[in-house]
Amino acid sequence: MIYFIVNKTSGTGKGKIIWEKVQELADTSGKLYESYITEYEGHARELATQICEKEDPDICLVIVGGDGTMNEVLDGMKNFEKVRIGIIPTGSGNDFCRGLAVSADIEVAWKSILQVMEKGNEAAKSIDLGRVSWEGCKEPRLFGISAGVGLDAIVCKKALHSNLKKFLNKIHLGKLTYILLTVQTLFSMKTADGEVEYRNEKGEVFEKKTLKKMIFSAAMNLRAEGGGVPMAPKANCYDGKLSMCSAFGIPKWRTFFCLPLLTAAKHERLEGFLILDAGEIHMTLSKPMTLHADGEYMGEVTDVTFTTLPMKLRMLME
Repeated sequence: MIYFIVNKTSGTGKGKIIWEKVQELADTSGKLYESYITEYEGHARELATQICEKEDPDICLVIVGGDGTMNEVLDGMKNFEKVRIGIIPTGSGNDFCRGLAVSADIEVAWKSILQVMEKGNEAAKSIDLGRVSWEGCKEPRLFGISAGVGLDAIVCKKALHSNLKKFLNKIHLGKLTYILLTVQTLFSMKTADGEVEYRNEKGEVFEKKTLKKMIFSAAMNLRAEGGGVPMAPKANCYDGKLSMCSAFGIPKWRTFFCLPLLTAAKHERLEGFLILDAGEIHMTLSKPMTLHADGEYMGEVTDVTFTTLPMKLRMLME
């Protein structure tokens, strides 16, 4: 049995068109399936929990949606051992699919999902996930792409309800949303000082850093976020580590000129940028900064921990 969670509104309505095509493919495949359509923010989380509670010992759950829908599903999953995840991208960013080399071609993506299904449980490819917790949070939040504080988090928060994003999506330029909002935000945001501990897989501290006037820190499970910005070009979701990219101590005017190098993945050796891999990263901030997980707003925090969950998610992909 295949269970679909569908966000028809993702990609400013593109999700509806893609779902109609996926339905046609599912109908002609001869596979039994059930579809669940999201109706409000947070609904995908509830649906994922509901599906995971089914008696089915091998749940094949296919997400037809964008990065936000994917994150809600991860947050709602309660039994990773009996669930295999497939995804057909419909969003404007699609960093999760891009990072895993999932085809944007609907028929190719669907065919790949079916092929892995037919090969059985052993054919699923396991990937790492990340988990972020912060002082006062009721429950940690999982993420597949990235989580972070500062500039990128503020931009993600603005993009969630941005009319600019809706407009650019309609003219197929949705990726520009994050670049334009980044430029706008860069000169208005306030920096903070960060004390950071980098820990290995056993939780042992192997490095400590003080990041003065920190602009952002992004804990990357995949190499890119924000519509394809390669924050951590060497991030690997199979190595049991997160790749933390931080920018700090850089005058804002100079940061503006660093943006082209960042988008071109040429920032690793620039003064004021630091990329370190760790199993866990703990950060305390001198003042509250905005936190996101996979582009979803988590709040304003001063104490936050990012942790790797090795080989946590089983994917229906080759």
